[in-house]
Amino acid sequence: MVSIIQVLIQYIKQLHKEKAQLLYFIARFIPLRQFDFDESKSPKYQKFKVDKLPTIIKRETYDYLFLIELFQYKYNKAVKPIKRHKPANIPEDTCCPRCNAPHGYLYNNNGKLGQFLCSVCNERFNLKNHQSKELILKCPYCSNTLEAIKERKAFNIHKCRNKKCSFYLNNKRKVPPETSQDERSKYKLHYIYREFDFSFFTMDLDSLPKHASSLRFNKQSAHIMGLCLTYHVNLGLSLRVTSRALKEIHGVNVSHTMVANYAKTAAILVKPFIDHYDYKPSNELTADETYIKVKGIKSYIWFIMDAVSRSILGYQVSDNRSVVPCILTMRMAFDKFKSFPKTLTFVADGYSAYPLAAQGFAKLKKKFSVTQVIGLTNEDAVSKEFRVYKQIVERLNRTFKHSYRPTCGYDNINGAAYGVTLWVGYYNFLRPHNIYKNKRPLNTVAGLEAIPNMPGKWQMLLLLGQQQILDLQVKSQR
Repeated sequence: MVSIIQVLIQYIKQLHKEKAQLLYFIARFIPLRQFDFDESKSPKYQKFKVDKLPTIIKRETYDYLFLIELFQYKYNKAVKPIKRHKPANIPEDTCCPRCNAPHGYLYNNNGKLGQFLCSVCNERFNLKNHQSKELILKCPYCSNTLEAIKERKAFNIHKCRNKKCSFYLNNKRKVPPETSQDERSKYKLHYIYREFDFSFFTMDLDSLPKHASSLRFNKQSAHIMGLCLTYHVNLGLSLRVTSRALKEIHGVNVSHTMVANYAKTAAILVKPFIDHYDYKPSNELTADETYIKVKGIKSYIWFIMDAVSRSILGYQVSDNRSVVPCILTMRMAFDKFKSFPKTLTFVADGYSAYPLAAQGFAKLKKKFSVTQVIGLTNEDAVSKEFRVYKQIVERLNRTFKHSYRPTCGYDNINGAAYGVTLWVGYYNFLRPHNIYKNKRPLNTVAGLEAIPNMPGKWQMLLLLGQQQILDLQVKSQR
């Protein structure tokens, strides 16, 4: 018994010695101070730092006449217009943005600095920053209302001015003490949010499906549409769960029907950009089809992807497994080539529609042979050599099914087409992929790389789609 205790004591002493050596090594060769605020070593690096999303509060509006009557009935208190001792510098056409109270019920709250106070609903507002806003952006650290400080071509910059904000105080402590006052201004101390809100051109309603949004945003904004697409497409949430997430996380009331309308409109706008983008495909393609449910009935989705870049070049939704949707998918993929390759490796499964479609393309002087990988095991030399191509497209199917499964199927074939179009746009241009070390998207677009958050990326993708539509209209008129 005594020997066991002695062994344990020696073992504890040895661990304590190793721990002391490790701490000495860390203190000497790994300065912990550099991890406190590594961005402070280079102020330029902070331009690429992205803060988390702000808190979104939906502004509630009232009728000032109703509030006056309510105060009279409930508290026996009459809210009368303000009796001024001297003229106030409040424009006569100014109204409260919350209850629409006229000029006579407004106080000049902070002298000549421009903030007003409504005596009916106690709303404090500034004509420049708050009167026309339906959504209020709050700092996620201190809940202070963000102030719009700059307007850019593609976004507005909002900043938290609170000097007691934990985000500001934490960053201020991390700035090296030897930094001068001029150099201190180069560091990012306050919380900053970039609100991407593009000015969409007016859409023709006749060109949109029934109940689709016109993108005029009478009640919501382009940012809310970007949030809907982020939750619904990126995260694979259903329409109702997306509506619930916007309500419980952001405090924004958007019905699941409106989310569906946004998705339909976005699919129509994004599709031209997806189909006409220069993917610079290789001569190695792989194809497969997978099953979906439309009102409980089995339907099909066809995918053709570049085996090298992993981009989806062709996609089609059909209610049958005939050769017609197979040909349409091939045509969509082959249109990405500027000149049809002389040696094309086309790998598919053992379904007979692919060789039949290849025969149809041979009449258009687009000759290629289909390499068919049959079965799940490598029982022949062809399957052993080309199995890797089949596995690539099968992983694509599993990735799609992961986002499709929460929907429990589609209501109609058009809805399935809209959903697949949005998912292909997300997969090709927005989704981070593990095949790259930095997990960047498959295709990098200059306008998308500069945007730090996903709602803004969706808005830019919609804008690129609209520009593509205009380019196609110009070409058709020539």
